[in-house]
Amino acid sequence: METSLSSQGKEGMVGPTGSIRREEFVRIITEALYSLGYEKTAASLEQESEIPLYSSPVTIFRKHLFDGNWDDSLTTLRQSDMVDENILKSTSFLIYEHKFFELLEKDRVLDALKTLRNEITPLGTNKKRVHELSRCIISSTEGLSKKNSQLKLVEEMAKLLPPAFMIPERRLEHLVEQALHVQEKACTFFRNSMDALSLYTDCVNGQLPSRTIQAHDDVVLFLKFSNNGRYLASSSSDKSAIVWEVHEDGELTEKHRLTGHTQPVVIVAWKSDDQQLLTCGRAEAIRRWDVTSGECLSIYRKTGFGETTCCWRNSGEILSLTTDRSLTLWRTDGTMDSQTETLNMNSQLDVTRDGKITLVSCGKYVRLSQRHSKVLHFLQARNTVVSFSLSDDGKFLLINIPKEISLWSIVSNELVKSYRGPENTRFSGSRSCFGGSELEFVAGVSDDYQVYIWLRETGDLIQTLPEPGRCISWNSKNPHMLASAYDRKITIWELIPVN
Repeated sequence: METSLSSQGKEGMVGPTGSIRREEFVRIITEALYSLGYEKTAASLEQESEIPLYSSPVTIFRKHLFDGNWDDSLTTLRQSDMVDENILKSTSFLIYEHKFFELLEKDRVLDALKTLRNEITPLGTNKKRVHELSRCIISSTEGLSKKNSQLKLVEEMAKLLPPAFMIPERRLEHLVEQALHVQEKACTFFRNSMDALSLYTDCVNGQLPSRTIQAHDDVVLFLKFSNNGRYLASSSSDKSAIVWEVHEDGELTEKHRLTGHTQPVVIVAWKSDDQQLLTCGRAEAIRRWDVTSGECLSIYRKTGFGETTCCWRNSGEILSLTTDRSLTLWRTDGTMDSQTETLNMNSQLDVTRDGKITLVSCGKYVRLSQRHSKVLHFLQARNTVVSFSLSDDGKFLLINIPKEISLWSIVSNELVKSYRGPENTRFSGSRSCFGGSELEFVAGVSDDYQVYIWLRETGDLIQTLPEPGRCISWNSKNPHMLASAYDRKITIWELIPVN
């Protein structure tokens, strides 16, 4: 039963908190019923509530508009104390404009010209439109349907006149849509769900469902979903990597355990077709694996130096950074390209999916270059670049610096947004990642192993996962799925609300 707070000293107010004026509430319901075509029900509500949709002057004003009694409608409008001079000029212009077109439709060109000169022009508003109306007299003008024209005029009037004088069209629908948008923001991950927002219930995130598996014999250092979302690769301080098969129900099963490294495996990199995988040992070697069989196809090692990180440049080439600070190009047959580059300092590299742009972090910069070391430009961060992550479309870059994660546009070479955790939060470790069906989320891991999720567009911190994490990866083909790892375990999060 709806609560009327008149008994609590707030007469004429309704709603659980007594913040809605009863008269306004009934009037917008009545207007909604009329707009939906329920005219008998709307009229019955007016009679039973004794709250008319429109006051007597407004009813007369609307009738004059629909009947085309332009001068009478303006007389009624001038008599209202709710309409100031500026609004009166704007509404007069629209009414005289419709009068002008009606006269042209009836071939009363001289009368139309008289209205333009003596009624529209003296208002001194919208001179550009006055010139357009002048040209309508000279050229042939397509007439407006009187019925449609009057209805459109009433709708335009409702936008100009004070709401207390004339309720805006479809006001109740507008209010409900606003409420849905508020719920959408409050229920962050609902936008990842295929279900539509409902008017029946509030949207609540609830507890995020998750599954945790014991993965490695030592700390998990890196996670990465495959491009097709069917696999997840994890690497560990136990000197191994595991290829996990991702099932439709979100369960993971071990497909291959990749061994042979003599140092912790710090990074994995999927080939574009997901048929092969690279693993990079810490200052050791790169190994290339067949994902179907789990067989090691090649080992890449620069004599006297270890590899620090690696990535695919295209289907037949691999890039790596080594402990001698050189950028090395390998062919999949195991041979090293003669053209290598020595950098002042380095920590990470990556290549866009089309293989055209190589990104290398150097101190406070991320350098973007094409083949043959042609530098395109540098992205200058506010502090030393700890790590960075490319978006799948190659248009954006997330850069971790000690106290924040920043979003950069590779296209415009501009800083777009920054993401911060609670006070004194630092981001000196794991790479961040994009998430969601349209990359609407950003996820990052702080130095104290908290996993944070922000709205990419606004930078608002919207979620802190209840379990710690050391590294993360978002499934680009299943926007509901986020993987995090802490210690020896991997947790798969289902980012949809609980019903």
